[in-house]
Amino acid sequence: MKRLWRARGHARDRLVKRSVNETTEMPFLDHLEELRHRLFWIAGALLIGVVVGFMVLSQIDLIRFLEQPIAPYLHGQKLIYTHPGTSFSIVMNASIVVGLLLASPVAIYQLWGFLSPALYAHEKKFVLPIFVAVLLLFVAGLALSFYVVLPFTLQFLLGFESDALTPMISATEYFDFAITMCLVFGVVFQLPIVILLLTAIGLVTPSFLTKYRRHAIVLCIVAAAFITPGADPTSLFALSIPLYFLFEASVVASRIVFRRKMKRAARAAVEDDTTNDDSTPQGLFAS
Repeated sequence: MKRLWRARGHARDRLVKRSVNETTEMPFLDHLEELRHRLFWIAGALLIGVVVGFMVLSQIDLIRFLEQPIAPYLHGQKLIYTHPGTSFSIVMNASIVVGLLLASPVAIYQLWGFLSPALYAHEKKFVLPIFVAVLLLFVAGLALSFYVVLPFTLQFLLGFESDALTPMISATEYFDFAITMCLVFGVVFQLPIVILLLTAIGLVTPSFLTKYRRHAIVLCIVAAAFITPGADPTSLFALSIPLYFLFEASVVASRIVFRRKMKRAARAAVEDDTTNDDSTPQGLFAS
């Protein structure tokens, strides 16, 4: 009988906790209001970041700096422009990229404040490192594109010059091409984070990634061919090799996350078995 009363006590406690959680849960409209409030702060931080970036970049010769990859192939000439607002649009586009980087800490903080109440304690430990990794990988993709892949791509594309043609490269087209390539590289470098999240939600496993490693090599080369407009061997390997290393890093991260998930599942199963054994009303069948 003592075990029966104990089981009833456990059931009553669970009902009380469930009712308390239901009454203390934030209503859906309050969630939307909180999300709107945090998005407002993120938008404000982005606006301030763009303004600060524009003020800083307008004081330096940004166009001269961004011109470095193509300067050796101009042969003493200059980039041309056909619109009076060309220089402004170039600085503005670069200011948006700088604004994104400057506003990222505020965005991380606001997203963390919104998501943290819905996360378990073991999940909260990984959120901030993931956000930092996203930022670092994005910057690494920008640097690799600007200092390595972009010069190789320009060398290949401009290697088909002919004496019958006079190169008149537009500043707008060049800078749009360069900035777009750099942003694409920054996004592509998020591959480990994507695979990490897919592993966390159970859509990908380390054995799956290992099984299709050869397919991943082909996909890295195909993706590099699409991303690098020139598709020359130098720029192709300059992107496909880092992509494959990122894939291998993703496999390692996936194994770590998968093992942690298995350990937590095993501990949860043991705790459930213990709770079920303690709550079974064996006293009803005792002699």
